[in-house]
Amino acid sequence: MNTTLRNLVFGAMTLAAANATAHTVTYNATLDGSLTGSSGSGTATVIIDYDLLTMQLSTTFADLTGTTSAAHIHCCTAAPNTGNAGVATQLPSFTGFPAGVTSGSYDMSFDMSDATSWNASFINSNGGTTLSALNTLGAALDSGNAYLNIHTSTFGAGEIRGYFAPAPVPVPAALWLMAPAVAGMFARRFRKQ
Repeated sequence: MNTTLRNLVFGAMTLAAANATAHTVTYNATLDGSLTGSSGSGTATVIIDYDLLTMQLSTTFADLTGTTSAAHIHCCTAAPNTGNAGVATQLPSFTGFPAGVTSGSYDMSFDMSDATSWNASFINSNGGTTLSALNTLGAALDSGNAYLNIHTSTFGAGEIRGYFAPAPVPVPAALWLMAPAVAGMFARRFRKQ
């Protein structure tokens, strides 16, 4: 193997190893009022860091018919992308979530090793520790069995919701940049034979 090819392969392996050791997972949800007939909508992103035991929630929402009264993640439904479940995260609502509005945004990080980031009954029903609760929530986020629900004065049980799904994992740009060079080297090598 020539030096250039060896360097390219080593670089690709290094990038792949770096990605393999990352312990964050991103989930996205599109919020809508399909269950309530509301024209409200929004988006949400959850990023779980399994090394730091944190969860970041970012959401925007608009056009609610009532004013916000609570928001939390529900888990775990019996079937993916359908059904109801109990509240997994903070009660009565996420700390600092905007109350009394019909549109807004929210971005907060939570220490998931801290029991106050959870609904105590979710912890107790899922292994009795914050780590076991996080593993249960992570599995539900992976399989579409957890959703963000925004409750309002008009719809106390929740006006808009969205089931989370894992975000696509992008291929590092450096790998795409190396692909033509590697392909060219292999093509030249096979032509010589």
